[in-house]
Amino acid sequence: QSSHKEVFGAFSFFQTTSSALKGAIQLGITHTIGSLSQKPERDVLLQDFEVVESIFFPCEGSNLTPAHHYGDFRFKTYAPMAFRYFREMFGIRPDDYMYSLCNESPIELSNSGASGSLFYVSRDDEYIIKTVQHKEAEFLQKLLPGYFMNLNQNKRTLLPKFYGLYCVQSAGKNIRIAVMNNLLPSAVRMHLKYDLKGSTYKRRASAKEREKAVPTYKDLDFIQDMPEGLSLDADKYNALCKTLQRDCLLLQSFKIMDYSLLVGIHNVDLACQEQANEEAGAGAKGQVQKALYSTAIEAIQAEVGHMGSMETEDRTGGIPARNSKGERLLVYIGIIDILQSYRLAKRLEHSWKALVHDGDTVSVHRPGFYAERFQKFMCNTVFRRNALKTSPSKKRRAGAGPVKRAAGSGPSLMTQASSSSTAQTGRPDLLPDTIPQRNPVASTVETAISSLGSPRFLPASRLQPNTRGESSNKQNEEDSTPKG
Repeated sequence: QSSHKEVFGAFSFFQTTSSALKGAIQLGITHTIGSLSQKPERDVLLQDFEVVESIFFPCEGSNLTPAHHYGDFRFKTYAPMAFRYFREMFGIRPDDYMYSLCNESPIELSNSGASGSLFYVSRDDEYIIKTVQHKEAEFLQKLLPGYFMNLNQNKRTLLPKFYGLYCVQSAGKNIRIAVMNNLLPSAVRMHLKYDLKGSTYKRRASAKEREKAVPTYKDLDFIQDMPEGLSLDADKYNALCKTLQRDCLLLQSFKIMDYSLLVGIHNVDLACQEQANEEAGAGAKGQVQKALYSTAIEAIQAEVGHMGSMETEDRTGGIPARNSKGERLLVYIGIIDILQSYRLAKRLEHSWKALVHDGDTVSVHRPGFYAERFQKFMCNTVFRRNALKTSPSKKRRAGAGPVKRAAGSGPSLMTQASSSSTAQTGRPDLLPDTIPQRNPVASTVETAISSLGSPRFLPASRLQPNTRGESSNKQNEEDSTPKG
């Protein structure tokens, strides 16, 4: 509620219009990326995580900022050098980042989070812009050194990828925003979606949620709908569980809990039927968008093999799986909501719930127990190893050609697939060759991009938490109901 009031209280400055807020964000990001391009490359220092840069944007413009019609505001950028390093590790070039976020206005998502946060998605489907509370932004700042260390040690992770932390400020009001990876590409239809915590206390989608076109179901819904879970090839199952174990260990070390695994399931066989029906009616075949950066399969495996007839995998980066009916699936997963630490309020909440219900079934729990329960549920109930089929990827690794794409981190960690892929200039065909002049923000973007010159960062392969899959051991009804 406090986040909700804070965000919409600040909207009074932006005349309660979302377009003004988006315009201010675009102007601010364009300026900060442009100014970063003037700074030389160097190693990230400890003090870089605490830096906050601020620039004032008067509506009449200044010698540093363009004129605009959004009203006076101040734009703050947190740890710019550190986030520049993170973007470099994820293989994101500065001109691409600025183009995606600032050339066209991002799309506002209607389903805001339970905390009242607002969500926007960039037009190219790569980035999510989310408003965060003051305490969450503060916690993310404290998390950055550990986040930096984890990325250097752990090439593959399902943790959110943070690309930037900013604040739009005016008249004493602050709107803090975080730019992150988009886990569920809108170009791929999600037939099912789950938010899983490994908890069974009240973990069922509400009646209001079920009315949505694609509801986000919860743990008890998954146990009921998919008692056999999702079947993965052995190598993918092992890679996924290992990644979850490493990520949970990091979250536990920061006393983080109440996070979730977001799971999106694309049914390939069902999609083929839908496509055939659409083609019969319209006669046109839709084009599937290619993932530009990190993908679900790369979040758990550095080497990606072809799935035979599952052509969609190469274009969208989902994890191949099958359900109990044997239908082919692509699963997109990632750990979300990691900015909740086990503070006093959460301890009190767990203590109160434990008095009334079985303490081990509630979502709020001490970080160590939460991590253990989370891993057990994902690797025993949601995802299951397919023992009937051996994945050919290991055989392919030994003698096949060059690796298509490596899921990795920065320049010193990544594995380059081939020099030809890095020699490409510009974006994939997904984006236009020329930047349309739409508004002062787009004009500023074009000027800033041209001033960047040739990209200074290697396009390292990207790392993303979008992997989904499931396995399960059947649970009794009494296990999924609270104990008196």
